[in-house]
Amino acid sequence: MKLDPKKLPRPWLKFYDKEVPPTLDYPKESLPELFQKSCQENGHKVALKFLGKSLTYAQIERSANAFAHFFSNRGITKNDRVMLMLPNSPHFVIAYYALLKIGAIVVPISPLDTPAEANYKFENSDSKLLVYLDLLHEKVSDILQKYSALTAVVADVAEFLPFPKNMLFRLRKKTLKKPLPDLTRPNTFTFGQVLRQYLHENTFPTASIDPQKDPAVIIYTGGTTGVSKGVVLSHYALVVNMTQAKYWGHLEKSDVALNVLPFFHGFGLSIGLNLCLAHGGSMILMPRWDAGQALRHFEKDGVTVFAGVPTMYLDMLHHKNFAKLKKARLKGCYVGAAPVPESLKKAFHEKTGGILIEGYGLTEAVTAKCANPYLGPKKEKSIGIPWPDTVMAIVDDKGNLQRIGKEGEIILHSPDLMMGYWKNPDATKKTIRGGWLFTGDIGKMDKDGYFYIVDRKKDLIITGGYNVYPAEVEEVLYTHPAVREAVVIGVPDERLGEVPKAFLVLKEGTSVTEEEIRNFCKQKLIHYKVPRYVEVRESLPKSPIGKILRKELKKELATSSVKKKRTRS
Repeated sequence: MKLDPKKLPRPWLKFYDKEVPPTLDYPKESLPELFQKSCQENGHKVALKFLGKSLTYAQIERSANAFAHFFSNRGITKNDRVMLMLPNSPHFVIAYYALLKIGAIVVPISPLDTPAEANYKFENSDSKLLVYLDLLHEKVSDILQKYSALTAVVADVAEFLPFPKNMLFRLRKKTLKKPLPDLTRPNTFTFGQVLRQYLHENTFPTASIDPQKDPAVIIYTGGTTGVSKGVVLSHYALVVNMTQAKYWGHLEKSDVALNVLPFFHGFGLSIGLNLCLAHGGSMILMPRWDAGQALRHFEKDGVTVFAGVPTMYLDMLHHKNFAKLKKARLKGCYVGAAPVPESLKKAFHEKTGGILIEGYGLTEAVTAKCANPYLGPKKEKSIGIPWPDTVMAIVDDKGNLQRIGKEGEIILHSPDLMMGYWKNPDATKKTIRGGWLFTGDIGKMDKDGYFYIVDRKKDLIITGGYNVYPAEVEEVLYTHPAVREAVVIGVPDERLGEVPKAFLVLKEGTSVTEEEIRNFCKQKLIHYKVPRYVEVRESLPKSPIGKILRKELKKELATSSVKKKRTRS
């Protein structure tokens, strides 16, 4: 592939907000250096709030220094991997910066991972130490048994709760009937124990870090197209991405972010954590999504910035206290990770006056790579325009540039691309070609340089030779007054190969028949795009960040199909 990003037209530049330059000067420091500088400038400022507990920059830095000593004393050195299985909590923030200080590579994984997934990521990353939440013990117990000499640090939410919440939480934990860690196991430490032992240290170990060459994290993809792959991101990639986000979102030190998107996810880590603490902002941590709690934070804590996925906004939109959002100080509401129904954006604007700013990104480029302008024109159904120093293009299956409005694969060129997939050079070569990242997403670009997602390449449904993009069908389904959530997948069909099937969750107090949904779609879709089957459910499977998982529905249908075949035989 010979596309030169410098020679491609960039029509989107004329729609940039005047405060956003087309190219940026990026800090030359590593993440821990930027964090340390921020702590020196904002020592007494509250950096985060967690379930009623506040921590200043100085307190977080002191705790991170203590853990840096601990990790070094346990033999963790530069480029060693350490796995974190933690929710959005002070434990994660402290352990994360401590590891970065000594040049280690952080491997954050989801608290919702199964034991098999956790074991795979631990072994695939060759992690040398484990930090995990005590309530997640059953998910890592196999790892601890298999590697009996492994050092493990056990975190307890109560360690960062104010009195009397801490006492009540510990009492309640005893009634949960969950397996808890054996703290007498050799090489097992509690988070609080480490802090008490090392907080007296006046210095802390550091490592010489080359931001462009040294990895900071390995983030495992969701595995939507197969086995989960470890995306290796450098310090520089993370610094670039958060700097781009700072300019694009007009973010300032006075901003308060509500961090719900998990830190094991690219967006949560880069923009929720790195950007906030590197630039002196404040954040409120939510370890799990709760629409009612989020609305209370908006109203009482002066939240100015929030980023979520469509299902989170839908949850708030249908919450009884949604009207309180009008009293909030919100200046930026960002949404991504899945197609955003226009009906949701319209309802949100009508009821709050606020605008949902839709964007697009992927872990292989840290996170967001384009978005609608903060102040400038926002186009219906568009994911926006590329960020500074980012070039996006549409190509066909042979890598040839497509004309304006023509559908093809989205590729992008940016200084924050991944270093590669961990221990998977073949997959890396398929994804990054000629300096371009091939996203696997089907899209198009209009004459103004605004991009539109059509669908995932892997999600395409081919029915009788015709292409059906699930996102297009879902967009129509979301306009039905009874539909709250919708997802469409392809199911086998003897004559047509596969046909669309819709799974729906209805709004409270509504009902609908399969025939009603089909007739509704017939008015807006060509016949082969109308769902052949419609199934109403109480809920749909979702990822840890709330993204509806097509792969789980496909897996479920495949399993049931196999069972039917066995029964017949």
